[in-house]
Amino acid sequence: MPHQIILTDQAPAPIGPYSQAVKAGNTVYVSGQIPFSAAGELVPGDITAQTHQVLKNLMAILAAAGLTLADVVKCSIFVKDLGDFATINQVYGSYFDEATAPARETVEVARLPRDVQVEISCIAVG
Repeated sequence: MPHQIILTDQAPAPIGPYSQAVKAGNTVYVSGQIPFSAAGELVPGDITAQTHQVLKNLMAILAAAGLTLADVVKCSIFVKDLGDFATINQVYGSYFDEATAPARETVEVARLPRDVQVEISCIAVG
């Protein structure tokens, strides 16, 4: 099945050999996003600010594919400190309606790219 690379300047450019997202059929696989601005700079602030930026990056990439967060069926959240779970969950919940929220997992990891506190990837179907 042929696939299409999704790329937007409204989210940070990839920092390695990967795409912001790949569309295969009607499914879009969005690479893990970290709290960098579209200009490629780390967003200052705490886990709340970082989580908001990550979700804004996901929204920008989904928009480039013609989709929204309402089309997301699965998210993967990677955190440096699971002690931040409640805060991340509160921010995340402001973007997704609990009644129709996607499937997800949240995993604590030893380290994330550029030593950020949170990374989120998603899969959307349009």
